[in-house]
Amino acid sequence: MIQLKIYNTLTRKKEDFAPLKAGQAGMYSCGPTVYKPAHIGNLRAYVFMDELRRILEYCGYRVKSVMNITDVGHLVSDGDDGEDKMNKSATETGKTPLEIASAITDRFLNDVDALNIKRPTLMPKATDNIAEMIAVVQALLDSGYAYQTDDGIYFSVEKFAGYGKLSGVKLQDQRHGARVEVNSFKRHPIDFALWKKAAPNHLQQWDSPWGKGFPGWHIECTAMSKKYLGETFDIHTGGVDHIPIHHENEIAQAECWLGHKAVNYWMHCEFMLIDGGKMSKSLGNDYTVADVTARGYTPMELRYLYLNVQYRQKLNFTWDIMDSAKSAYGKLCAQLLAHKNSPQHTEQTVLDGYKQKFEQAITDDLNVPLALGVLWTMVKEPKSADIYKLALQFDKVFALNFDKLIAPQTRQIQIPDDVRAAAELRLAARREKNWAESDRLRNEILKMGYNVKDTKDGYELTAK
Repeated sequence: MIQLKIYNTLTRKKEDFAPLKAGQAGMYSCGPTVYKPAHIGNLRAYVFMDELRRILEYCGYRVKSVMNITDVGHLVSDGDDGEDKMNKSATETGKTPLEIASAITDRFLNDVDALNIKRPTLMPKATDNIAEMIAVVQALLDSGYAYQTDDGIYFSVEKFAGYGKLSGVKLQDQRHGARVEVNSFKRHPIDFALWKKAAPNHLQQWDSPWGKGFPGWHIECTAMSKKYLGETFDIHTGGVDHIPIHHENEIAQAECWLGHKAVNYWMHCEFMLIDGGKMSKSLGNDYTVADVTARGYTPMELRYLYLNVQYRQKLNFTWDIMDSAKSAYGKLCAQLLAHKNSPQHTEQTVLDGYKQKFEQAITDDLNVPLALGVLWTMVKEPKSADIYKLALQFDKVFALNFDKLIAPQTRQIQIPDDVRAAAELRLAARREKNWAESDRLRNEILKMGYNVKDTKDGYELTAK
């Protein structure tokens, strides 16, 4: 068993990973709320989750990975107010919440597969675990940690002495000037909903001891992690946006319910930015995997981009950076292909040295960018099939399809920036139904030596 160090958000330091059961690791990851397609910023957290799992397995652990599918919408406001996300999407599309959830889940899993993210061992749906959530809410009510109001059941944060230990939030600072609008039913501004009573027209509601309603967002993860991983488990992952509210609330309700610590290690992935700013559905500047592939990039080139920045560092996305990732990944594959086809061999001591450096990198809080650097140094060695075989071992962590290399001449050509810019202008013209401008730009692209083909998600460029 190889020793692994990971950064624990709870203790704010790197720690040796010590599992509850020798040779086994249980991890729970916050999954998607399936009301809209995941953007590439969302997917960074799942690539991180995948890298963690792969590194644990590389180190010799048998991993049980659980990721929830939130097919019960949660409210758009941190104050447990506002419109339900699934309800909102259903109203906009004219479909039922479950129809939306099913279609978006399928699309999410297609993206997961395209990016070589291993599917979790279990992917329970929130709608299949309502009874478990109700049981937790009832237990918190019975023990005095929760209270009932006219609009639902709320957790009383002042009853939990440890509230704020993950995020550092101070309750006294939240009493006045809270960042969320105060719900008049709450005893404290940041008390959070465990169960909400539903209006008659709400599209998702279930019978409960408190009448028709639906679960709060945070309760599902506590109920399902305990059901599938036990009262205490090893690692809980998510994005940094989960730290101040979702995960802080999970800790509070779980520890008050169970009477002890529920999670030993909390790990969080930083944001992906776009052109240095926030990427989000609400701002309308998010890109999906389909958007990326429509521009001529492959999912593996996107995964390569993810792996080049350590998970606790912000990753800035631009199309220029994506071009660089595409170029680098192509060069790396060409080097590996040359090693694969070489009849020569490399001394074992040289191979052992690279393997040791690789393992030192991945076990130091998942320093995958450093591990990629080790690989880049290794491929500069004299060509040898042994180098390629060792790269295949490394690829158990990278998951960059080194076992499916193709000859460089068959790879997609690099499209010049001016051609791509003209294609983008043409796409905008078509969306505005400016057919004359669209035809003019097509002719310009033809003069530059490229064909442009319209597709469902945008366009495709090929050399004439």
